[in-house]
Amino acid sequence: MTDTTRKIIEQILAVPKGKVSCYRDIALRAGIQNGARQTVRVLHSMTEKYNLLWHRIIRANGSIALTGEGKDLQIMLLRNEGVEISANGQVNMNRFGWNINKLPLRCS
Repeated sequence: MTDTTRKIIEQILAVPKGKVSCYRDIALRAGIQNGARQTVRVLHSMTEKYNLLWHRIIRANGSIALTGEGKDLQIMLLRNEGVEISANGQVNMNRFGWNINKLPLRCS
C-alpha cells in the first residue's frame, strides 16, 4: 500500500458517525491536492478490505454520487446515522459536514 493510499484510508475512517465529508476534502486532509479521484479509487478498491464507511463520503455540493440501488442504500445508511437528506437528495454540508479542529469546510 502506498503512503498516499494509507493517508486517504485514515481520513475516511476518521469521519464520525452522523457526519459526512466529500471526496476532495478527504484528499486534502490526506495532503493530496486535486485528489478527489484518488479518494474514489480507494473507496472503490479498498472498502471491503478495510471496512471503510463509504456511505459517509459524498460530493462537495452535498449530493450523492451513486445512482439506483447504491444511492438508496447510501441514503438509508446516512439517515440511520441521523444525517438529514432533503427530498432532492441533498445533505446540508454546513450542518452535517465534518471538519478537523473546526476549520472552515473545504467542501462547501
